[in-house]
This record gives sequence, structure tokens and C-alpha cells, in this order.
Amino acid sequence: MSAHAAAFEIRTRGKGTYGITREVAEIVSNSGIRTGMVTVFVRHTSASLVIMENADPSARADLEAYFDRLVPEDAPYFTHTCEGPDDMPSHIRMALTRTSEVIPVVQGSMALGTWQGICLFEHRRAPHRREIVVSVVGEA
Repeated sequence: MSAHAAAFEIRTRGKGTYGITREVAEIVSNSGIRTGMVTVFVRHTSASLVIMENADPSARADLEAYFDRLVPEDAPYFTHTCEGPDDMPSHIRMALTRTSEVIPVVQGSMALGTWQGICLFEHRRAPHRREIVVSVVGEA
């Protein structure tokens, strides 16, 4: 059993989804692991990860619009607003999604479906630097 870990940073332009499949695939390839699992983790409480449709950008736009309606900013019942009106909604959106994804590695590549891609889901309006940690475990 072998293990390999790496991290990379994504600079966001504010709210939205950002594809990170290519960066994770490169780490998996460099790991030398042929069969196993890759765990992708975002080290933040106001951003998350999702596996999403990657062929038609309108699917990601619909996801983003849905979350804007599901957890609106400026809701009068939020008390945690010290960093602005998008502060608490960003934490709730993160809690409703995930901070990590686990994907099988088969023949040295992620076993994602044809239309699946890994996305960082930025929940804050302002640009941020988000750190992604990737761990690959398995056999060479």
C-alpha cells in the first residue's frame, strides 16, 4: 500500500463553481498509484466541493442559482454576520454540500463518469484563495 499527498491553491473571483478536475487528475497521475482511492478536501468553512455535470456550463449556473434561492443573503434571522451578509449563508451552503470527495482510482486515473467533474464551490462574494488537499492511497 502506498500513499501520496499534495496540495494546490485556487484563486476564486467570488461566488461560483470552479473546475479542479485537471489539477486533481495530475496529482493522481504523479502519485504512481494505479488502484486505490483519491480524497479531495477543501480547507475552508465558506467553500465546498461538488461532483457536477462538466459538459454544459448551464448545469453549474443552475446549481449556483438554486443555492442563492435556498440560502439567501441578508436574511433577518442570521446573527453571524461579522464578515458581511454573505458570511452565514456561505457556512450553511458549505454544510449542505461537502468539504471532501472520495473517488476511486482505476488504472491510474480517477473513475469519474463521462459527464462528471470536480468543482470547488465558492460561497463568498469576494475573491478568495482556497487550499485544496489531495491524498491518494492504493497500490502502484
